[in-house]
Amino acid sequence: MRRARNDDGQVTLLAIVFTMLALLLVTAVVSATGIHLERKRLLALADALALEAADELEPSTVYVDRAPAPLAGAAISLTDRDVDRAVDRYLRDNPDAAAGFDGLTVRASASSDGRTAEVALGALARPAIVSWVTAPWSDGIALRVESSARAW
Repeated sequence: MRRARNDDGQVTLLAIVFTMLALLLVTAVVSATGIHLERKRLLALADALALEAADELEPSTVYVDRAPAPLAGAAISLTDRDVDRAVDRYLRDNPDAAAGFDGLTVRASASSDGRTAEVALGALARPAIVSWVTAPWSDGIALRVESSARAW
């Protein structure tokens, strides 16, 4: 007959602890990956909005009466209103682009040089799996991205 030793059952306890640690690590990695992918999606939307806005010009700016031919080095500037209008139209015409973002905020403007459209977006991303490791961020993580595109 075999006698019980003082360390019998310790391997089972150790396996349970390591399994729990591995599961907590998995929840942290999955949640961090989800937040990163959400940020990448938000950045892709900001890029699309900036590109769309960079192509936008007020028609009255271009077609004012019978203006003379532009001089060498002359430029038609992009205004804040042009950029805002392009961003609003893009989001209205493509509702799926902004779908899935919680608390999406948009700030769009033209730069001081009148050539660059600048778009800043904000949204709230929540961890995919909430455990005691990710619980401090269960209310969400504020994401903010910026993108710009040249008009010409």
